Amino acid sequence: MSVADQAAAIREDFAFLGDWETRFTHLIEMGRALPPLAPAELNDANKVRGCSSQVWLVASPSRATPGALAFRGASDALIVSGLVAMILKLFSGQTPHDIMAFDAEAFFREIGIADALTPQRSNGLRSMLGRIRTEAQAANA
Repeated sequence: MSVADQAAAIREDFAFLGDWETRFTHLIEMGRALPPLAPAELNDANKVRGCSSQVWLVASPSRATPGALAFRGASDALIVSGLVAMILKLFSGQTPHDIMAFDAEAFFREIGIADALTPQRSNGLRSMLGRIRTEAQAANA
C-alpha cells in the first residue's frame, strides 16, 4: 500500500471512532501491538531527540520492497507508542521519494491528532517525523 493508501486507512479508522477518548484508546492499543525492539536497539543512535518521552526508531532497507525503507520503533509512553505505531504504519515499506513527498504534518492536523496533543507531544511528533525524513534523505543520497 502507498503512503496515501495507509493514510486513507488511518483516516477511516479515526472517522469511525468518533470521540477523542475512543481515539486515544485506539492509539494506545496500536502502540501496545508494536513488536518490541531488542535491548541492544534501545541505544543513543536510534533515540529520537526532541521528545519528552523516550522514543527509538530503527530504519533498515525493506526486504519486501526493493528501494524502500522498513521502520521499527518503540517508546516508554503509551500515547507516544501509539504515535510511533501510526508513523510506522504510514512509512514502513515506502520508498524515500514517497516518504519525502507525503505531508505528514498536514495529515496529522487533518485527522485531528496534532490539535489533541499536548505541546510536548506535538514537539515529539515533529521530531519523529523529522527523523523519518532524515532517514529517507540518507537512503536517497
